[in-house]
Amino acid sequence: MHIYKLSGRNVEVTEAMRDYVEEKLTRLDRYSDQITDARVTLMVRDVRDSGRRNRVEVQLNVPSGIIRAEEHHSDMYAAIDKASDVLERQLRKFKTRYMRQRSEALPAPTPGPAEAAVDSGDDVSEFMPEIVRQKRFEMRPMSAEDAAAQMEALDHDFYVFKNMKSGLTSVVYRRKDGHYGLIEPS
Repeated sequence: MHIYKLSGRNVEVTEAMRDYVEEKLTRLDRYSDQITDARVTLMVRDVRDSGRRNRVEVQLNVPSGIIRAEEHHSDMYAAIDKASDVLERQLRKFKTRYMRQRSEALPAPTPGPAEAAVDSGDDVSEFMPEIVRQKRFEMRPMSAEDAAAQMEALDHDFYVFKNMKSGLTSVVYRRKDGHYGLIEPS
């Protein structure tokens, strides 16, 4: 896989790191027909009481979506390994869903005896998300801070609201580090 963008925050991306990322992500080559763009960010930050913490973020753009992995570890190379594993699982699910949608759109060919006997060896588990509940609610204009307070009052992990500054639908969410994030359309 060719990495289109590899960057570092609070860390110098060495040639060894660049080579290791390339090597680990070559496992994703079998999915390259689904990947349209890739971005990898390596970060180091100091965490109180535990010293340095390495974080690897990878975002792959695929047709009609994004596949993303974020992993943390005290060792940068171990974080890269973990992120690579997560991406492979997610791409496997995406490919299964993508192939199913394509096959449903086309008439199914009848496999011959030789084709039926061939096992691809690819452990592709089928993933089909199921929507089990639907909600409708009135979105009143509010600030992101008010939305975060509303989210906490409801004890939710995220809250969808109409941002009174931009007039757009936005999402405030609780991050793993305990802080809040804001998602806005561009």
